[in-house]
Formats: sequence, C-alpha cells, structure tokens
Amino acid sequence: MTLLSTILSFFPALVMFAALASFLWLCFSPGIFSIIALILSVYGFPLLTYKIHNYFYPLKEGISYLQGTEYSPWWGSHQIQNIYITFPALEAALRLIPGAFSLWLRLWGSKVGEGIYWTPKIEIADRGLLEIGDRVVFGHGCGILSHAIKPKKQNLLLYVKKVKIGNYAFIGAGSYLGPGVVIEDEEFVPVNSHVYPNKQFNTELI
Repeated sequence: MTLLSTILSFFPALVMFAALASFLWLCFSPGIFSIIALILSVYGFPLLTYKIHNYFYPLKEGISYLQGTEYSPWWGSHQIQNIYITFPALEAALRLIPGAFSLWLRLWGSKVGEGIYWTPKIEIADRGLLEIGDRVVFGHGCGILSHAIKPKKQNLLLYVKKVKIGNYAFIGAGSYLGPGVVIEDEEFVPVNSHVYPNKQFNTELI
C-alpha cells in the first residue's frame, strides 16, 4: 500500500470528525452558518475531495492490482465514498426528494437520465461509474457494483468497468449488477438476480 493509500484510508474518519464538529456547533450555536457547515461536511467535502482526486488520479476501467508500489486510483475513490457505504441513511435521505439522488450521482460523474425511481434501500459502490437511461425502476434492496476484486498470485486483482442500464428498464428487488453489466432498453431483471460481470442482459437469451 502506498503512502497516499494509507493517508486516504483515514478519510472516512476525517469526514466523521468534521460532521461531529459541525453538529456540535449547530447544537450550541444554531444558525444558517452552522447548518451549512453540517451539510457541507457530510455531502460537499467528500464530493469536492473526489473531484480533486479524480482530476489528478482519474479512474480507469480495466484490470489492475491493489497490492504493490503503484497507487490505485480506485482505492482512493473508494475511501472517499466509504462514508456513504458505512452510513447508507445519508443517501437514503436524498432519495426521499424527487430528482435529488439522480442529481447527486451526476455530480459524482455518472450519466443519469430522467424520471428514475430509486427505492430507499439501494447500494451503489461506485458513484461515478454508472450510465442509466430514462424511467428506470429499481426494486427494494438492489445493488450496483462497478468493481470486482479477487485474490490472484498473492495479490488482489481489481476489475473496474461502468454499469450501463437502458431506458425503461426494471431492476427487480434484491438484484445485484456487477462491473461491465449492460441492461438493454425495456428489459426486466427478475427478483434476486445476480448479473455477473460483463454480461449483456437479455431475457430472450435466458
């Protein structure tokens, strides 16, 4: 693990500290500035850090290794997003506001269409690696993972690729989509489906 990897592994703790400090400020001195500070510490700070990190260390699709002397941009981006994986309620609140969560993902670099229905409990591991069309429906407890990791030759092999979902697709409850998955327009992914990496989902072929 490189020095930068080690430093960024403390990033979630830094966000928690900033959020706690802002919350205490709000408690002892309620006002517009303390409210803004709390919102920025939870949502603005990680997003800004991600954009700066991605400018200098852009995410690249394909195969790489996590262990060794070479820095992994995915590892850094994962640590920056880790606060939302650990505390999913932070993003679940955004999904209660129509259009807010789609806008949130666009800010991270994903391409997200209009009129998408996000259920409150959905897991997204890589916020900048999605291409989603219009009027897509996600069932309860879905997961989208644009990366996969497996051990190989005393190392950890990392595979990263965008997940693409076409217009008017319906993702059944409890389904998980792996890296490189393509869901075509108007496709229906059955409940509890596990669509494996690089699969182009087509119900006619099942």
